[in-house]
Amino acid sequence: MFRLANSIKQRTITALLLLAMAIPFSPPAVAQSTPPAASKSFAKPKLVVLLVVDQMRGDYVDKFLGQWTGGLKRLVEEGAWFRDAAYPYAATETCVGHATISTGAFPATHGMVANAWWDRKEQKMVTCTADPDPSVKNTGYAGATPKGADTAWRMAVPSFAEELKFQTSGATRIVTFSLKARAAITMAGHKADAATWFDGGAWVTSSPYGTLPFIEEQAKSHPAKADVGKTWSLSLPESAYWYDEKAVGAVPPEGWNLTFPHPLRGKSGVGEPDSSFYEQWASSPYADTALTELAEKAVDALNLGKAAGTDFLAVSYSSVDYVGHEFGPRSREIQDILVRLDKDLGDLFAHLDKKVGRGNYVVALSADHGVVPIPEDMQKTGADAGLLHLPEVQERIEKALEPFNYTKPAVARISGSDIYFAPGVYDKLQQDHAALQAVLDAALAQPGVAAVYRAEELRDRPATQSPAHRAFANSYFPGRSGDLFILPKPYWLLDGTPIGKQRSYGTGHGVPYNYDQHGPVLLMGFGIQPGQYFQPITPADIAPTFAALCGITLASRDGHVLAEALKKPAEPRAPTQPARPKSVSVPSPTTNP
Repeated sequence: MFRLANSIKQRTITALLLLAMAIPFSPPAVAQSTPPAASKSFAKPKLVVLLVVDQMRGDYVDKFLGQWTGGLKRLVEEGAWFRDAAYPYAATETCVGHATISTGAFPATHGMVANAWWDRKEQKMVTCTADPDPSVKNTGYAGATPKGADTAWRMAVPSFAEELKFQTSGATRIVTFSLKARAAITMAGHKADAATWFDGGAWVTSSPYGTLPFIEEQAKSHPAKADVGKTWSLSLPESAYWYDEKAVGAVPPEGWNLTFPHPLRGKSGVGEPDSSFYEQWASSPYADTALTELAEKAVDALNLGKAAGTDFLAVSYSSVDYVGHEFGPRSREIQDILVRLDKDLGDLFAHLDKKVGRGNYVVALSADHGVVPIPEDMQKTGADAGLLHLPEVQERIEKALEPFNYTKPAVARISGSDIYFAPGVYDKLQQDHAALQAVLDAALAQPGVAAVYRAEELRDRPATQSPAHRAFANSYFPGRSGDLFILPKPYWLLDGTPIGKQRSYGTGHGVPYNYDQHGPVLLMGFGIQPGQYFQPITPADIAPTFAALCGITLASRDGHVLAEALKKPAEPRAPTQPARPKSVSVPSPTTNP
């Protein structure tokens, strides 16, 4: 019995030794020197491109897509189109929208509550980019000597581009362009390799951003004044235009009339360019083309998309905004300038395809706000539309406070929806319920006023079922926002023109209605899953989505990653197991009976 058991044991040992020699040796998993495929560094875009079309209403894509053949069409056909994108706040203005797109935060977080606001300490209006530091100076290209000092120091959180540069050890180059300082600066953030805008006929930057040789060369070789004598004519057959030849209620730049063609000849019509020429130029497609050329020069001169890190290029096209204010959203001018912009963007994408490589860059296009139809045009439909005269609101409030013996003037400033009281007045009103009610009643009696909100109702973004209340709360930033806030009725334009004077523009924006809040969000390129998406989103979702593609974290955000439009990474394959030798049989394990 013992010999039998010993014989079985010896045969088992021999079989196991043969099996061990037949199977190649693999070290334990913990000792592997080569990481599995799943842990390899994750791919990132070589270049992030942000495009903002100032005042581009979301419905323009639906209306005019059939007439586009270039870059706007490509974004829709090859990209992810979010059709229900809107800002969830009230302050639908340029500085606010660009800061929101750039940071992924709402104005209640990033602090850029308007293009300009009343500074209670200084008792004056300040622009969102005005920097009081005496060491900061604006600098002009091609010998220009601009005034002022503009930076992002008032922006309370970093931009996506800043975070990208910081979190990748400085490998990122940040380059931004616009006609407006408040657009170029907020897209860049507090630091950049180049943040450039147009002011007084020249390209301008400021000392924290520095100057670059290629912009100097472009400013000298292709100045805006070289476009003197050009004419903006219709791009399409006249039958292709939706609207009347003359936009109702339009207020064109000085030197233009209400019909095409629009000559770029300034006020005098001949000779050296004057301020009217530069206003005409900014309202023409030639300004968009100049911005596109600067962006292409930046790609070439800096080799954007060719370095070790991910670069950032942003362009804000301002001309649609100028045209919209002058001629309104129901005009041939808006329709035509978008046809021209479509061509410019087609050229830009073709340049990026060639220099960076198709699929190596990701691009997002959005708008900072929309626009309300010109009130006189809206009134033709029988709608309740009109002008809400803010100077008259101020007069009503002052008169309502006369019986209560308040210091005059009690109102320091009304700017957009925000009412700012003189020092100490609002603190006193909060304790004087009769006087406060008289002020609220006076404001509500003004034609066009739908509601008035108090600052204490908006602090800390209280939960509410009212979309308007929530929108004002998302815009409220303590110390910068007003004391009271006016909500106009739909299609009523807030108008600050002094009493007795004619307004100098056709229409505007800045309120929490869908015509001002709704804008396009289009993503295309690296990591993007094309298609149409209908879930509600906000332009604040762009920065978090960029961050997800680049593998970085944003400091503070109100937006979310648009995960549904991101391509899913391929699942890593499990390591291949070696096949067992067929010639070796493994004994069955012994089981207890």
